[in-house]
This record gives sequence, structure tokens and C-alpha cells, in this order.
Amino acid sequence: MYALKNKVQLIGNLGNAPEVKTLEGGKKVARFSMATNESWRDRAGRKETETTWHNIVAWGKVAEIAEKYLTKGKEVAIEGKLVNRTYNDKDGNKRYITEIVANELLMIGEKERA
Repeated sequence: MYALKNKVQLIGNLGNAPEVKTLEGGKKVARFSMATNESWRDRAGRKETETTWHNIVAWGKVAEIAEKYLTKGKEVAIEGKLVNRTYNDKDGNKRYITEIVANELLMIGEKERA
């Protein structure tokens, strides 16, 4: 288990199409949100579902794949690592964000037909 220090695996649906930027030098970065759902039955037997939203960042080739193939609602599997960072918003307030930096991306669900 030594190799599993910071590893995240998620299966969910995209909340939006990836926002892709090309940086100086030609490297691409893609950002998108992804929803995962957890379901269970309450004591009365009713089905309950909780949706959790995740911020995903992909770089390089993974960003290029995301740009080319991912659309809102698409079901995907993501593997990556958790990253916590801070930034200052436009008003100068310090903000904290947790993101998943994806190093692998697998499209699942139904294939599109031409």
C-alpha cells in the first residue's frame, strides 16, 4: 500500500464541458466539474441519494483528450490525486480550493452513434 499515498478514483458525470486553455509553450490545461452519486435506503426503505461535486484539472495529453471527447453529462472514470491550493479572489480575499488533478481518464457509458 506504499504506492497509494495520494490516489483518487471516481466514476461520475460531467457537470459542464471542459474549459480548455492553451498556455505559453503550447501545453493545455482543462478544468471541469464532475458529480458522483451515493445511494442508500433509509430506515423506512426509501431510496436516498447524495450528490457530491468535484473540481477536476487535467494537463497535457489528458487535457487534449478531455477537450476532444468530453461533453456535459458524459459518464467518465477519473484517476488522479488530491491537491489543495489557495488563491486571492478579485477582492483580495484568500480562498481555499480542493481539486483532483487527473492523470488518467476513461470514458464509460453508451457509445455515441454516427
